Formats: sequence, structure tokens, C-alpha cells
Amino acid sequence: MSDKDKSIGLIKDLQSELRDAQDAFQNLVFQKSMQQLEDLSQIKKTRKKIARIKTLIHQYNDESKSKVIKNND
Repeated sequence: MSDKDKSIGLIKDLQSELRDAQDAFQNLVFQKSMQQLEDLSQIKKTRKKIARIKTLIHQYNDESKSKVIKNND
């Protein structure tokens, strides 16, 4: 398996994890609005997790773009 295939698989895994985290965040916000959420810090933790995942996705996309540019030169 090439590096490109590995990074594509990793990005897909990260995107799947991102969707799950976004769904969890939406659920937490809904629970908060219904006053069912006891631990409000879960919202903050989930937002940070989403930000970390997005950062990793962007880093891998930037790396793959820079590799393509270097290969074309």
C-alpha cells in the first residue's frame, strides 16, 4: 500500500470520527437545552475533540498537496 493510500484511509477514518463527534456534540447541546445534561464540561471537551480532528484532517490535506506540487516540479 502506498503512502497516498494510507493517508486517504486515515483521512476517511478521521472524517468518520469527526461525524461521530459532531453528532455527539449536537446531542449534548440538545440535552443541555432540555436541562438533562449534568456535566457541562462534556460540551467543551467535545468541541476541542472536533477541533483536533479538523486540524489533523487539514494537516494531512496540506501534506498531500505539497507532495503533489513537489512531484510536479
